[in-house]
Amino acid sequence: MSAPSVDAVLAKAAAAPQLSGAALYSRFALAGALCCSVTHGALTPVDVVKTRIQLDPATYNNGMIGGFRKVVSAEGAGALLTGVGPTFAGYFLQGALKFGGYEFFKQQSINYFGYENASNYRTAVYLGSSAAAEFFADIALCPLEATRIRLVSEPTFANGLVGGFTKIVKTEGVGALYAGFGPICLKQIPYTMSKFVVYEKTAETVYSFYPKNQMSDAMQTVTNLGSGLTAGFAAAIVSQPADTMLSKINKTKGAPGEGTTSRLIKIAKELGLRGSYTGIGARLFMVGTLTAFQFAIYGDLKKAFGAVGGVEIGK
Repeated sequence: MSAPSVDAVLAKAAAAPQLSGAALYSRFALAGALCCSVTHGALTPVDVVKTRIQLDPATYNNGMIGGFRKVVSAEGAGALLTGVGPTFAGYFLQGALKFGGYEFFKQQSINYFGYENASNYRTAVYLGSSAAAEFFADIALCPLEATRIRLVSEPTFANGLVGGFTKIVKTEGVGALYAGFGPICLKQIPYTMSKFVVYEKTAETVYSFYPKNQMSDAMQTVTNLGSGLTAGFAAAIVSQPADTMLSKINKTKGAPGEGTTSRLIKIAKELGLRGSYTGIGARLFMVGTLTAFQFAIYGDLKKAFGAVGGVEIGK
């Protein structure tokens, strides 16, 4: 039997039903949840070392490789997986709301402004949609990120996600889980805005030379990897100071009567600009790698789930 022609394949794809509403956005959300949880979970060892460098730069002063060696030497290889439970759970929820929300808010922008205006001012649409999506994603992520940081900074604090989460609530109250909400928003919202706009612009540039509809699936995946890597580097640099402050504020509870804002101001003064970029090497590696694979996995999963009715406003 002869292989189907290219025209036949394109005609079949065009005839495939286009998803919309909950059927479409639930697939975006699931694809986002899987791509974020898998990539962040896989890079837990790098995150452990990065956090240790941020919290104790005097001890972990030999870069990322040296940090790995010190953690393994002092605590064993298993310590590199500290916090993997809250990392996986937190970024599963965050990824669902971030990627699903991004697609949703892009569509709302088109509905409100019209397709032509949204396309002409697409950078603003990318920025606004990603910021709105990340805000809601951070509400879900913050308690789990607080638990992860506490487990990494105090290895004897609790045994895993449930133990750490419940101990914080029992000893410090629910509010302690959101002590880092300000820093996490200051970190994640600019991070996500940079991530999506740089990804979209990089991919758009590639597709201006090599049209997407003429690319094989493999080449589209390569494009997603390259665009994601560029986006990850940009996002890491923009969000590094807030990431360092987030690690610091979640390391220990505040003094009696000390508010979150006053703690943040004190931490910022202690760190200074140079100190706020402590651990940037490990974070560039981590964020660049995970962002590249996130967009590659997300693109492939959307196809696998039949979520082909997404909003494309690039030119």
